[in-house]
Amino acid sequence: MELFFRKFGHDGDQPLIILHGLFGVSDNWVTFARRIATEGFEVFIPDQRNHGQSPCSGNFNYLALTDDLFEFIDEHKIERPMLLGHSMGGKVAMHFSLENPELVKKLVVVDITLKAYPPRTQHKQIIRAIRQVNLAGMKNRRQVEDQLVAIIPDQRIRQFVLKNLHRNAQNHFEWRLNIDGIETNLDDMFDAIQTKETFNKPALFIKGGISDYILLEDFGPIRKNFPHAEIVTIAGASHWVHVEAPERFFQLTCGFLTGNPSWYQDVKKQVALN
Repeated sequence: MELFFRKFGHDGDQPLIILHGLFGVSDNWVTFARRIATEGFEVFIPDQRNHGQSPCSGNFNYLALTDDLFEFIDEHKIERPMLLGHSMGGKVAMHFSLENPELVKKLVVVDITLKAYPPRTQHKQIIRAIRQVNLAGMKNRRQVEDQLVAIIPDQRIRQFVLKNLHRNAQNHFEWRLNIDGIETNLDDMFDAIQTKETFNKPALFIKGGISDYILLEDFGPIRKNFPHAEIVTIAGASHWVHVEAPERFFQLTCGFLTGNPSWYQDVKKQVALN
């Protein structure tokens, strides 16, 4: 599957692939990508299948998403990239790294782990909102947001969902999501990664301090598959760590990815204390 992607940085720099989460798009990561590209990275941000400007498919599970990533790396001749994935994207990055450890240089996983998760009310809420909003006759994004308020009261989540809204060739609003494909396969997005394979290279797991996606009891299982994993908590942040604590998130990931030991250790201590 040929994925739409955004690219930042210079050819020949260390490649970094960023994988967005469920209901996300590549545009969510543009600010971060532009900034980290100045640190010597060639940054690729694909829209994963059924999201953004990438193709739609009724086949939507981690096997398909991992295959898409393999094809993307092969198609663009990307050698030994670093991977950074948030939520669903983090699970894709873990799958790929465990299956193809020789192809990945470093791994960053943001607020997700290997275990299975129960279905989240929030995800079903987003699907219901997208299905119920009537886009006919909408003149601006504010009018669309006003319709979303009753179903999604959290403004942060509304803004996240609205990233999927765009105008088509007829200048009418439409969603850039294959909502049917996502809803039909939603349970597959909560599957566990069950393998004895290990990724014996540097890995960083970032947990939001007020998120329940990674718990203390998950630290041991993470290190079974990722023996060299660093697990760092950014206090006060929820599942959207990179949005709610952008500076701390950037300093931490940049220190890890650039491999500056003193900078990374200093940042890690600072994040843990905040």
